[in-house]
Amino acid sequence: MPRFFMGLLFVLTSVWCAQAADLSDQIQKRYDTLQSFRGFFLQKLTNASSHEVQERLGSITFKRPRFIRWETTSPENELLIIGQDTVWEYFPAEETVYRYSVEQVLSSKTMIRFLSGEANLKDDFIVQDLGVDGDFRHLKIIPKEPEPNLVEGELWVRPGQDMLEKIKLVDFFGNINELELTGLELDVPVEDKEFTLVPPKGTDVIEGLVGE
Repeated sequence: MPRFFMGLLFVLTSVWCAQAADLSDQIQKRYDTLQSFRGFFLQKLTNASSHEVQERLGSITFKRPRFIRWETTSPENELLIIGQDTVWEYFPAEETVYRYSVEQVLSSKTMIRFLSGEANLKDDFIVQDLGVDGDFRHLKIIPKEPEPNLVEGELWVRPGQDMLEKIKLVDFFGNINELELTGLELDVPVEDKEFTLVPPKGTDVIEGLVGE
């Protein structure tokens, strides 16, 4: 390759890295100051071996410091609540609820870590700016310390809002977890009672182990 083009490639790569670092800082700052948000989600789970795609619809509510209410309404009702000390995963049709510690879930459920702001882009990932994609800035992320449930990912961020509105995560086996958020309302009033659960009478409460 001619020296001119090698030099140009080096300059462009440096610019892209700088832009990605600046955007990572903006995103982290937004999540560090974010008090709450509400929105709706479309989640697509793609199985690498069967190529089967499962779609889920629902709503999500977040409140600082890291409370989350993730309610799936289709194809069936499910409820995940991350509260002060306890995580509840409730399946109404099965009359079963699993109970975890907060540390178990935030250390193992990658998508939840992104939505709660626990995943630090600058410290935990190598970030590459892929440019503009419609109304979004498109980023590629590679964890500095890869783990089985995350080897690479992509993020879409709306300029000026600096929120992760689309997330695509790929695990070691090639399974894909995609999430798209819509109707976002930021820094809205949210009551603490939304992040508690009293299991209905007759519900089996099982102490969960992440990875079961």
